[in-house]
Parts: sequence; C-alpha cells; structure tokens
Amino acid sequence: MSNNPIGVFDSGVGGLAAVRELRKLLPDENIVYFGDTGRNPYGTRSKNTIIKYAKQAVKFLMAHNVKAVIAACGTVSTVLDEKIVREIGCDAPYTGILLPATRTACAMSAGGRIGVIATTAAIRSGAYGRAVRAISPSAKVFGNACPLLVPLVENGMIDIKNQISRLTLQMYLEPLIKEEIDTLILGCTHFPLLYDLIGDVLEYKVTLIDPCVSAVAELKTGLAKRGLLNDSHDGGGKVEYFLTDSPENFESVANLFLRDKAHGKITHIDVESIDI
Repeated sequence: MSNNPIGVFDSGVGGLAAVRELRKLLPDENIVYFGDTGRNPYGTRSKNTIIKYAKQAVKFLMAHNVKAVIAACGTVSTVLDEKIVREIGCDAPYTGILLPATRTACAMSAGGRIGVIATTAAIRSGAYGRAVRAISPSAKVFGNACPLLVPLVENGMIDIKNQISRLTLQMYLEPLIKEEIDTLILGCTHFPLLYDLIGDVLEYKVTLIDPCVSAVAELKTGLAKRGLLNDSHDGGGKVEYFLTDSPENFESVANLFLRDKAHGKITHIDVESIDI
C-alpha cells in the first residue's frame, strides 16, 4: 500500500492548497484530487447536505485505492468526523483540517485567545470552539464568518497592496482585534493565500495558523508510523484531478493555489453516479 496515492477532496479548488503542501513535504507521493466544483460552495449548505457530498467524495477516493484521505475543506471538517468516514467503509487514515489546525493553535497561543475565520457554515457549527476547549478548557475562542474572501481569492485579489481585499479583511478582522486575539486559525483553505495581507492588517502581532500545513505535517507523521510512506524517493509523485464541473477554467485558478502549473490529468466526472 505504500505506493498507493493519497486522496484529497474539497468543495472546489481550495483544497489545492493541501496538494501544494503535500508536494512540498511529501514529493514522492502520488495524489488523487476530487474537487466538487459543480456543487460548490459548501459554506452556505445544510449539515446533512455537506455530509452527503463529503461521503460521495470519500467513496470516489476509495475506488482509487487511496492509502489516506484528507478532507481539505474547512466546512467539511466541521461536520465529517472519523466515525462517519468509517461507517461508509473507509479504513484508510483520515484527517480533516480542523483538528490539526486546532492542535497547532492551542500549542502556539500564548494567552489562550484564539480567533477563527472561516465560512458561514463552519462558524455556525461551533466546531472550532468545541475542539479548542477540548484541548485547552480555559482558552477563549472568537469566530467570524468571512463569505466575501473566497471569491476575492479565486479572482486573484491576493496581493498585499490590493485595497479591496484589505478593506474586506479589515471589516472581518476588526471584531477579533478588539478581542485581543493572539492566534488566528485560517479556517478555510482559500485564506492562506491571503497570509501576507492578513498578517499586515493584524500588524504581525498575531500568530497565523495555516490548516493545510498542520494537516499535512500530521498526515506525514501518521503514514510514517504505519510504514505507508512512498519508498521511491525520486520526488516524482503524480497528481490526478477529478472535477464535478467542466474543467474549462480550472487550470488558471489551480495555478494560483498551487503556485505552479497544474501538472497532471484533469477529468470531469458525474458525481451523481457515486452511490453512498
């Protein structure tokens, strides 16, 4: 199984940030990416709908014999726990981005005042607060939904000098600044692309937690313990992309998240054919 691919899924293209981290930290690994581009965004969907979509994604990845699964979507990570994944027959190691990011935040926070920015559904779920308090009961968690950031990122408005993105971030971050947070979880995989701008708005006084970095680091440790790391050691891992909508505009957006060209085969699939 060590040479089997790692499966990554997301509601759209944001999970490519996790692919980028995998390529950086585990360059020998093959990757299968499932992007539900035909039904995104998930951030305004109901919990039951998000779970249904996530189950279909996991089923699809299982059919590709993946050795591990990453739910590289902040919204999915708040509702799809390991119990649900096991109920649909997935026995591969599974992680979302919520718990790894939370563990990192709790370890890094000096004063226990942790902020979270994420989608509306993720904030509404209260999952980040529960996860933080399970690790650090005395910590205070302050969340804010940021629905305008995803389209800004996907339109490439990520430069530190972009005034539209800056003003939007100031609006979203102001309530958290008032709460004197010392750590901020970027609870959506789009948000690390705004890392420099967020840091600048916060005057570099707050520790930023990139959930993809945390999730991939934990996955590497888990695969190593199970003896599942690819042993080719040639840095030649391949990526296959499967999308539920036309891949027409995928490459231009993918290049933004990957900070490189989206090398690899891109295939359109019929998601409704995936039986759960």
